[in-house]
Amino acid sequence: MVLYEKAPAKINLSLDVLSKRDDGYHNVEMIMTSIDLSDRIELFELNQDRIEISLESRFVPSDERNLAYKAADAIKRKYGIRRGVHIKIEKSIPVSAGLGGGSTDAAAVLRGLNRLWSLHIPMDELANLGATLGTDVPFCVYGKTALASGRGEVINALPAPPPCWVILAKPDIGVSSRTIFQRIIVDELAHQQTQGVIQALRANDFELLCRSTGNNLEAITVQLYPEVQRIKDAMRQAGALGVLMSGSGPTVYGLVEQESKAKRIYNGMRGFCDEVYFVRLLG
Repeated sequence: MVLYEKAPAKINLSLDVLSKRDDGYHNVEMIMTSIDLSDRIELFELNQDRIEISLESRFVPSDERNLAYKAADAIKRKYGIRRGVHIKIEKSIPVSAGLGGGSTDAAAVLRGLNRLWSLHIPMDELANLGATLGTDVPFCVYGKTALASGRGEVINALPAPPPCWVILAKPDIGVSSRTIFQRIIVDELAHQQTQGVIQALRANDFELLCRSTGNNLEAITVQLYPEVQRIKDAMRQAGALGVLMSGSGPTVYGLVEQESKAKRIYNGMRGFCDEVYFVRLLG
């Protein structure tokens, strides 16, 4: 039996780091929404009790360092599964981009193995298991639009954003979340108005949403990689709204209501940046 699972990317409508925890992680408030840019996960059972990963990417490991491998290992250990699985990952989401590529692959493996092995694990239990793998994994288990708090494991569903197009532009660099979080000095952060984004979503108000988005990791990433700010400026000048860096970066996105305008911005950004995407929201 071969099973397929879609693994959508996410963007952050807000990201606020609140405090440093005793366990070394940070307490955060993040509003994320899924977008129509996805990896494809293929799962099939092996005769031997082992985990195999295959993918065509020189930037992503295909061994136990891969988050999808860790997800399979975690579910096998927790539920005492003595079966093997081959995981094929077809990458479309850029790597180390702030779009949750590794996290959504791990979440897709958790959902997929739950089905492949008929484990009947509730979604909240899968999300709790995902929290042991990474901050964004619990959200990616559910997808759509949600507020993630704690260190990312507390998920509260929110209404979908107003319909719009999303232009993504990723400079030719990869950013390590660990590197950015290590540089955080919480007392120096400008805290975001998470409630403003929630209000905009509940009111289905596009303009309020664009005014309310914020990410207090941006200043840290921009200091290390000034090209992120240059892309933000170019996207704003092209006419996009709600222009923001997603996650720890370096991908910048802009929101556009009209398809014709979105296409013009997309074409303009392609002359400014190699990796540019033109997608819809899934939230």
